[in-house]
Amino acid sequence: MDCRKMINGCVNIGDTDMYYVSFGTGKKKVVVLPGLSDGLATVKGKAMLLASPYKKFFRDFTVYMFSRKNDMPEGYSIEDMADDQVVAMKELGIDTASVLGVSQGGMIAQCIAIRHPEAVNRLILAVTAPYANAVATDAVSSWVKMAKKGDHIALMVDTAERMYSDRYLQKNRRLFPLLARLTKPSSYERFLKNANAILHFDARNYLSKISCPTLIIAGSDDKTVGNDAPSELKNGIADSELFVYEGLGHGTFEEAKDFYDRVFAFFQ
Repeated sequence: MDCRKMINGCVNIGDTDMYYVSFGTGKKKVVVLPGLSDGLATVKGKAMLLASPYKKFFRDFTVYMFSRKNDMPEGYSIEDMADDQVVAMKELGIDTASVLGVSQGGMIAQCIAIRHPEAVNRLILAVTAPYANAVATDAVSSWVKMAKKGDHIALMVDTAERMYSDRYLQKNRRLFPLLARLTKPSSYERFLKNANAILHFDARNYLSKISCPTLIIAGSDDKTVGNDAPSELKNGIADSELFVYEGLGHGTFEEAKDFYDRVFAFFQ
C-alpha cells in the first residue's frame, strides 16, 4: 500500500478542531462518516489502519474519513454535526463529495443532504435510521447506562451482541472481553454526547428534501437500529435504492465481503 497517498490530518472548526484521515489521489472526493464508535476513539493517526477497505478507490477517488470535532458542547445535535462537517469539508477544499454515512454517521449524512444539498452528489446510508426508533433507543440508552457506570467490558460485549451475525458471534464472542480491556477510554464524555445526539434525532419530516442519488444498505437482522429503518428511509427518499444483506445485521459493513465493492460501484 502506497503510504504517500495517506494523510493523518486535523482541520480547524471554529474554536476547536476535527481529526481526519485521507487516502487516494483521485480527483473525485468521498467523505466517510463513522458511527458511535467515534465517541470512544477518533480516527487520529489511523490512516494506514483504516485505508485497507478502500484500496480499490485510490486511483479514481480521494477518500476522507472524519471524526466529530474534538470539543463538543452540551446538547450538540446531529444537525450541528452536519453543519460542522460541511465547514470542515470546505476548509479542505471539498465543495461536493460522494458521502458514505455508517450508523450514526448515516444520520449525520442525512442532515448534510437535507441542509446542504450542494455538498452531496451521491449518498450511501448504511445500517442507519431516520430517527431514534424503539430499537435504537433501547440499544443506545443501555450503552449510556453502561458508560456512566464505567463498565467498558459490558459496553463492548453488548455492542457486539447487537451488531454481529450469529455466525460471527459464535466464532469471535470469546475475544470481546479481551478487546474491551485494551480499548477503554480515559473518559466517556465524548461518547455520551454522541449518544445523546442519537436519542434526540428525527429527520423523518425532512427526508423528501434529499434529492441526490441515494443507496440504502442494510442487514436483514439489525438489532441496533431495527429492521423497519431501511424501508422507512427508502419510502422517505424519492428514487432511492435499497439493498439488504440477508442474515447480517448492524455489522454488515464489516461482515459483507462485497460491501466496499458495492460502495465503489455506486459512487462510480
